Amino acid sequence: VQLQAYGGGLVQPGGSLRLSCASSGSVSSIVFMGWYRQAPGKQRELVAGITRGDNTNYADSVKGRFTISRDNAKNTMYLQMNSLKPEDTAVYLCNARTYSAPYWGQGTQVTVSS
Repeated sequence: VQLQAYGGGLVQPGGSLRLSCASSGSVSSIVFMGWYRQAPGKQRELVAGITRGDNTNYADSVKGRFTISRDNAKNTMYLQMNSLKPEDTAVYLCNARTYSAPYWGQGTQVTVSS
């Protein structure tokens, strides 16, 4: 499984961004996909995840502001981020899991600053 993340950038507090993660390869074997983030000096954390059955989960810090979704026809996962805060600043990474292994895409930087 190969993952390509894009869509990060610089946004002002209160603004919005949409991240995308395009997957290729053995996508039919994916059972879970998620967005993680890592800020300098902090541990990597799961921001949002979605299962093959479209069950979703979110970190408490982003509930009500972020929405994870996917388009199976395009093999792409999205993270719609609204009401962004400076503390959302981090490198965001997409992750896919099969029954045998996890896969990671490259990170995309999200910076929330005025």
